[in-house]
Amino acid sequence: MFRNVAELVELAQSKNVPISEIMIAQEMDFRGSTREQVYNQMKNNLEVMEQAVERGIKEDVRSHSGLTGGDAVLLQEYMKTGNSLSGHMMLDAVSKAIATNEVNAAMGTICATPTAGSAGVVPGTLFAIREKVNPTEEQMVRYLFTSGAFGFVVANNASISGAAGGCQAEVGSATGMAAAAIVELMGGTPEQSSHAFAIALKNMLGLVCDPVAGLVEVPCVKRNAMGASNALVAADMSLAGITSRIPCDEVIDAMYKIGQTMPSALRETAQGGLAATPTGRELEAKIFGVSLDRK
Repeated sequence: MFRNVAELVELAQSKNVPISEIMIAQEMDFRGSTREQVYNQMKNNLEVMEQAVERGIKEDVRSHSGLTGGDAVLLQEYMKTGNSLSGHMMLDAVSKAIATNEVNAAMGTICATPTAGSAGVVPGTLFAIREKVNPTEEQMVRYLFTSGAFGFVVANNASISGAAGGCQAEVGSATGMAAAAIVELMGGTPEQSSHAFAIALKNMLGLVCDPVAGLVEVPCVKRNAMGASNALVAADMSLAGITSRIPCDEVIDAMYKIGQTMPSALRETAQGGLAATPTGRELEAKIFGVSLDRK
């Protein structure tokens, strides 16, 4: 039904419907399912996300490696002091993004958006916004369809894999997906959603994938946190009328080409970046008993 963002926006505009509606129709056609079936499947995804967020912000979730855990709770406690500089909703989104990825690192159940390593941005922002605007269940489910529509375009025209394109392809894509969905939830137009995606992804281009000890924990969890804050700012910029000078599809193409030229040491191999720092190697040796040969 649509191959790129330009076609997605054009379809939504010509039919005078939100982007989420176009994605619902595409899922119905692709799966041969009824609208109710498609909706209920996404509703189930929403419930999985909420359970992960709630567990992460209320429990002392720790990964088996010991590298991550407890940071979402720390942020929630810090927010209660009233001394934060970033604002309550921003930190709430950040903490809930962290919560999701801490649950993932602890082998809990999450919903990949678009991957497990970038699973915190979309639900983190959604459940923070819920506290502010009190959306209906349908609006929240549509939020996921909108984010999925943009993720669909990236997956088919570039990459959502850190091994193929670096963290820009994972957390970068998730950040753009969340930004676009935020805009629709807040009453923005399909075109504004495309600008929000472009603004968000532009500011994560070149982000490498350098997991310490090869685990999806450091720096992955905190990158989801920053992705959530990036998504909120990009959405606000677009809702304010700010546009991306580079069209959304061209930003996606640029991300793909950057990923193609990125050294393999910076694409999930744990051979470079933070993984190759002295501390990174020490942590790797501590976790596995001996430092792995990554030459």
